[in-house]
Amino acid sequence: MSLLVVGLSHRSAPVSVLERAALSGDAQVKLVQDTVAAEPATEAAVLATCNRIELYADVDKFHAGVAELSTLLAQHSGVGLDELTPYLYVHYEDRAVHHLFSVACGLDSMVVGEGQILGQIKDSLARAQELHSAGRLMNDLFQQGLRVGKRAHSETGIDRAGQSLVTFGLEQLAAGTDVQTWAKGKKALVIGAGSMSSLAAATLARAGVAEIVVANRTYDRAERLAQILTDADDTDVVARAVPMDAVPGELTRADVAVSCTGATGLVLTAEAVAAAIEGRTGAPVAEIDADVVPVALKPLPATSLGTDENCPLDLTAAQSGFSVMGEAAVAGMAAAELEQHAAWVDNGTVDRRDASRRTPETVEADAELIGALAATVARVGRIPERRRPEPVAGFVRPAPALFLLDLAMPRDIDAAVHRLAGVRLVDIESLAEASADAPMAADVDQVRRIVSDEVAAFGAAQRAAHITPTVVALRTMAADVVAGEIARLDGRLPDLDERQRGEIRQAVHRVVDKLLHAPTVRVKQLAAEPGGAGYADALRTLFDLDPETVAVVSRAVDSTTEKDRPA
Repeated sequence: MSLLVVGLSHRSAPVSVLERAALSGDAQVKLVQDTVAAEPATEAAVLATCNRIELYADVDKFHAGVAELSTLLAQHSGVGLDELTPYLYVHYEDRAVHHLFSVACGLDSMVVGEGQILGQIKDSLARAQELHSAGRLMNDLFQQGLRVGKRAHSETGIDRAGQSLVTFGLEQLAAGTDVQTWAKGKKALVIGAGSMSSLAAATLARAGVAEIVVANRTYDRAERLAQILTDADDTDVVARAVPMDAVPGELTRADVAVSCTGATGLVLTAEAVAAAIEGRTGAPVAEIDADVVPVALKPLPATSLGTDENCPLDLTAAQSGFSVMGEAAVAGMAAAELEQHAAWVDNGTVDRRDASRRTPETVEADAELIGALAATVARVGRIPERRRPEPVAGFVRPAPALFLLDLAMPRDIDAAVHRLAGVRLVDIESLAEASADAPMAADVDQVRRIVSDEVAAFGAAQRAAHITPTVVALRTMAADVVAGEIARLDGRLPDLDERQRGEIRQAVHRVVDKLLHAPTVRVKQLAAEPGGAGYADALRTLFDLDPETVAVVSRAVDSTTEKDRPA
């Protein structure tokens, strides 16, 4: 059996794909269960974070394993295999070990060196243990990964290179200003009460915000987090909890809001954010478009296609400054929905209030646009979302009145908020863009050396462990031979006393032990080297060992190892 990992991350896939492929807790459980039920795999674990989804498995066939794991990832993520495949990466055996150890050290994180990944790896292992999908390989791999990550943080200055995603996000919101200077005296709204939201709240409190309001679907959890913040000795922040339905009102009062929930839909729409800004300023919110000067955000006027109820789009959600046929209107639309949209266009639906707006020219233009959109769908699977406008010449974006940090995957805050004047939104996608240019500390090279050394040591230990059942089976066979010969001698020399029998028994055991000592020690050394797996087969062949006996010893060793593992 061999280690295989198939996954995608912020390094291989755009955030829009990661967002759609995000796995809920239940989906992760089902994915692990289906993986170990599949033919090529005997063990499995899922590592799912806000910027990666990885499936680890112990497989007996490489190509079959890759095909099966890729298919399972597609099925459980809901993203078609054809669309997902270009973004998947595959690591096998030592490369898979190297990848996990690099992840554990924070080398593969969006913010290099961040330490939160260690907790996520620990959670992944705990889930696999609860599901009984973690055998010897997964337990050894993930536990060693945790030790390597801790070693990297304790022996090097990787912490100087890295920081939490929360801290990095706040730095992006502050846009070059010292975070504590930027945060001092601000009122903050934290949506969610999980680990990431709790970290965000604590970071904001230490940065010097004056007030933190925590909103969560389970009010008790919000209240518990608010109490922890209030009781903390190192801050003077005032914290309180509110139910989720109080978010719109609290958003009107907040200067900065951080959202990280497990919701599958949007928590804050562009309309909700615009309403909050208008509630603060008393003025309509301007929207910044790539091709036009800022326009007031207002209900969509009649367009060339009207507002027929049979249109598959929610026209009420369309933003001013865009045609309902435009890129923004169909952002994220699947191919089947696009076909419905095209059929609606072809039917020549018009606004009953203004039929004159539907002309042959607009029909032809709409048909050309639909063709272009269909070509895009054929190439990438969905219409890409129009997120950020190009800067308009001569236009200076107004200073933000509201700062938003979205750390959720899938996103909590509508990406259309990027186009609202007076709002600064930092989300996973913009963090990925910013982190690409972030400098890396010199300590990263030292961590890489640690990872390489640990991968070599782990491989040697695994190869040595692979031959152990064969060596044990050989010694068991030798012991059985000795016992048989001693029994035969007892029958032929019944007059020997116990002292004599003991001397003979000890002498025979010493001869056998000395004969086996050098070859068994040497074969363990050879097996620990790269390519040493064949020595176990050679030993079984030379001594004609029963494969089932070796398998029984292997299962016994696994059982003992599992029992002795720390909880």
